[in-house]
Amino acid sequence: MRPKVFITRGIPENGIKMIKKFYEIEVWKDQKAPPRDVLLEKIRDVDALVTLLTEKVDKELLDSAPNLKIITQYAVGYDNIDVEEATKRGVYITNTPEVLTDATADLAFTLLLATARRVIEADQFVRSGEWKKSGVGWHPLMLLGYGLKGKTLGIIGLGRIGQAVAKRAKGFGMRVLYYSRTRKTEAEKEIGADYVDFETLLKKSDFISIHVPLTKKTYHMIGEKELQLMKPNAILVNTARGAIVDTKALVKALKEGWIAGAGLDVFEEEPYYDRELFSLKNVVLAPHIGSATHEAREGMARLVAENLIAFARGEIPPNLINMEVIKIRKPGFE
Repeated sequence: MRPKVFITRGIPENGIKMIKKFYEIEVWKDQKAPPRDVLLEKIRDVDALVTLLTEKVDKELLDSAPNLKIITQYAVGYDNIDVEEATKRGVYITNTPEVLTDATADLAFTLLLATARRVIEADQFVRSGEWKKSGVGWHPLMLLGYGLKGKTLGIIGLGRIGQAVAKRAKGFGMRVLYYSRTRKTEAEKEIGADYVDFETLLKKSDFISIHVPLTKKTYHMIGEKELQLMKPNAILVNTARGAIVDTKALVKALKEGWIAGAGLDVFEEEPYYDRELFSLKNVVLAPHIGSATHEAREGMARLVAENLIAFARGEIPPNLINMEVIKIRKPGFE
């Protein structure tokens, strides 16, 4: 009898086809996340679970799935999962790194450019008919933004995505500063980035892009104090996790001109709505689409399948997060 896996949302078909060869599959058909009580009921007899960031994997969930042996996260980040508790119970935790690096880096740079050059404002100006109504046509002072060449980009977190953003910045003739928990000397040489302390990065950067995971230490890492240290012409971009930035402080900074603008793909709550934030013209917003390319999402589905298949074969999954779990339970369903 094949092991059972519950997949909490539809994922690209390439991954489903691979998984079906080894597992009995049930996929939640709704685009919305399954309600908590439904999720807990669905996983009572499953051997494996595929989660998204919306699913909170805690003691309650793990108690509800006594047969669960592996959780495969359809994402790079896993701040929604109590990894320590899962490890104690011998549950393998995996994720989908690398395949979405370029997609997320592209979006970070898209938000940076769109904010700097006021692209959304310009689009609305044309579509609304205001440009025609103004009777001005082209004007030397219309919708002035900021150029990139010769400017300084500060990167918070020089992991895979941070490094990919840095490489893109170099193509635009920018200087790159970075702050990270550990210094990345090899990456510095390859990219031509300079390591600085956090305060220096905030003070010296014209643009700041966030690429750290959400942890207790990074929660509200950017608040009023940090925003006040930034340049008045600085632009903040966040494609990491919404709670790294204190939203109330950011709204205040944008309204009062502490910084010039922000580009956000992530929010403290998702889906998110804030009338005050949304009314501001100097912020560009996206609905968490950092990895939303056909190539990245299909790559993520493939990694989910590869992790599940390796485990079913009694092999260590290629993207295992909690390596110490191997001492507690060998991979496989025997």
